Amino acid sequence: MSRAGFQRVSDARAFGKVAVMLGGTSSEREISLLTGDAVYQALVKRGIDAHRLDPADDFPAALLRGGYDRVWLALHGGRGEDGTMQGLLDCLGMPFTGSGVMGSAIAMDKLRTKQLMAACGVPTPRHRVLSGERDFGPAIADLGLPLIVKPACEGSSIGMSKVQRAEDLPHAFATAARFGSDVFVEEWVQGAEYTAAILHHRALPIIRIEAKAVFYDYQAKYFSDETRYICPSGLAPDTERRFADVSMAAFDAVGASGWGRVDFMVGPDGTPKVLEINTIPGMTSHSLVPKAAAAAGIGFEELVWRILETSMPVTAGESRHVP
Repeated sequence: MSRAGFQRVSDARAFGKVAVMLGGTSSEREISLLTGDAVYQALVKRGIDAHRLDPADDFPAALLRGGYDRVWLALHGGRGEDGTMQGLLDCLGMPFTGSGVMGSAIAMDKLRTKQLMAACGVPTPRHRVLSGERDFGPAIADLGLPLIVKPACEGSSIGMSKVQRAEDLPHAFATAARFGSDVFVEEWVQGAEYTAAILHHRALPIIRIEAKAVFYDYQAKYFSDETRYICPSGLAPDTERRFADVSMAAFDAVGASGWGRVDFMVGPDGTPKVLEINTIPGMTSHSLVPKAAAAAGIGFEELVWRILETSMPVTAGESRHVP
């Protein structure tokens, strides 16, 4: 199924029976359940025939016998956000929200995302891959301290550690390596953190994030009431446009589509350096896409509706919707 175009919908009946796929088996199951429940409630309020479906339970048989017309994907992490579920749904001929197989798979892999962005000229923090102890010294010599250590294929800041002393790098590496993917270390960008939500191939108002944690970690993202989200961001209009353009370039570079979120840091030189791309961002009470949408005058129920529109493929002979 092409992820290039979509139709705008005014009648809830056009969506048919919708499965809100939530939960799953990844390390981000808890957040996926919160996202999926919020999405489900919003769809029902808009008159859509929506039903919760957890792929951890009797799947894919439950999907096949449910008579669903499309899927609102609310899964986070592996086997949901990494292209595997998108591939299965493609094989079943089942329309779904958001990015397709390629965009989902690339964006889920932070290391490949960085490599692709660098090749496309999208600024991103310098990094080195860590295979073991022999790489620790060269990484510190090249990138300096502090550093941030990341597993390549985890979301929600799971497995990430800030390293301020050389002796702490082995433990940070071991923590990231537990998740079974490549591990890389990234230079620490001292500056403001921002995020740009993407909807229908446009950037929504940018949010500035101020977290009291060492960095914007799992607790700060989903549960802390001390994290501040500033939107409007306070950026000058031309600067906000430039940051939005960089965010869209990163989103396009990995082949993402429909909706998502691009996170970036801005150091002292004013250059936005993209950290990662999220193809199924959280939709909880602390989540950023709903906050950005609200700043653009889009309520939560309308946002969920518009995301569902990304599951509506353009049929042969129709013109692609340009928002």
